[in-house]
Amino acid sequence: MTTLVRSSPAVLSGGTGPLVVLLHGLAGSAAEMAPLAQSLIEAGHRVVVPDQCGHGFNSGRVEDLSRTAYVSDVLALMDEPAWLVGQSMGAHTAMLTAAAAPDRVRGLVMIEGGVGGSADSGPSAGGYPEKLRAYFASWPVPFADEAAARAFLGPRAITEAWVADLDHRADGLWPRFDPDVMKAAIAEVAATARWTEWASLTMPTLLIRGENGTMPDAEVERMAPDRLVVVPGAGHDVHLDAPEVTARLVVDFVSGG
Repeated sequence: MTTLVRSSPAVLSGGTGPLVVLLHGLAGSAAEMAPLAQSLIEAGHRVVVPDQCGHGFNSGRVEDLSRTAYVSDVLALMDEPAWLVGQSMGAHTAMLTAAAAPDRVRGLVMIEGGVGGSADSGPSAGGYPEKLRAYFASWPVPFADEAAARAFLGPRAITEAWVADLDHRADGLWPRFDPDVMKAAIAEVAATARWTEWASLTMPTLLIRGENGTMPDAEVERMAPDRLVVVPGAGHDVHLDAPEVTARLVVDFVSGG
């Protein structure tokens, strides 16, 4: 396959060559990674892009949203050693997968994603996971149409990804994720900084940051990846804010450039 197709309800795939697995971030889906996936296919790679549990078309097994469960899902997709590329929560999943099965991971690309842990992860005054839940719960859904969704979500690249992924139902447009599930999915990421797992990695690593992203400078300095690139003008969603730059960086890295 030279183009990306939905090979199962919750997985996009295509291409031939060395395997690359792409992992979206919290409240995202495989669809937002499709342009990057297509660039990799055109560069001679086989790609697999799942909707992670609780996202997109993958609403199964939401009773287990542990980091271990997410890692197991990724490993189940890898029929050969693969390059792992993830954004935000997806980068954290990719890192833990690489630490759990280093012989099955050829290299790791972290897009605005680090080791996890948050000073704002506790239960009091909301904490980071609760703040995310409250934001998603504040969406006035169902949206009457795409224009109403854009008006509420604001003019930014992530808005277009969310709008494109809305579920069109009889009563209006709904997101393909649940706020409570999003809180549960991110809770373990925020709870603990996984420095031990990061330090265990021996495969090549690339960290892509947005100039206006959310990663703390101190965390990036301590991570000291093999390669660090800061994309000018981009925010946390680098792959959406600067898709062509992101594609070039990822393709070059996984192709040995």
